[in-house]
Amino acid sequence: MSYKVRSLRVDEWPLAKALRLEALRDPVASIAFMETYESAVARPDSFWRERAERSAEGALGAQQVIAEGPDGEWVGTVTVLMEEAGTRDWAGMPVERLQGHLVAVYVQPEHRGIGLTEVLFDAGLEWAWARGAERVRLLVHEDNARALRAYRRAGFTETGLITTLGSDPGGRELELAVERPDPESDG
Repeated sequence: MSYKVRSLRVDEWPLAKALRLEALRDPVASIAFMETYESAVARPDSFWRERAERSAEGALGAQQVIAEGPDGEWVGTVTVLMEEAGTRDWAGMPVERLQGHLVAVYVQPEHRGIGLTEVLFDAGLEWAWARGAERVRLLVHEDNARALRAYRRAGFTETGLITTLGSDPGGRELELAVERPDPESDG
């Protein structure tokens, strides 16, 4: 099978919306995403258009990467948010250096386990490195074993930072990160 991995285009917001809604129906969505299907489906189209504008090809602060299956159907996605040193991230945590933050990771069940997640991550990492990120991180619920395995396979390692997000004070989120590769080590 051949997949095409590329950045979202602004006019594709309806497809991005549909894939997000599908992701929110995943059995682990309640621990993987910071919103529910019910709250997302109630949002107006203007929300989805603006979200696409902020993360589409050519945007500077975020990039949504999508994977198209052999038939052109969207089968996976990841978004990278850029976080500036000296600011606070979307969860209120301090940002110590220029970094990317992977969010909204989703691959359809029938396309999992074939390396597609890693390909999506590679595209997101490449985008973040091109913008000067020193590292790229993500947060994952400690009970999301499937995601933890995928992230570790992709080279992310636990940093030791543990936090709680959302309304579940017992739900611990682990930070995993990958450091920017040293260009000297490539050759």
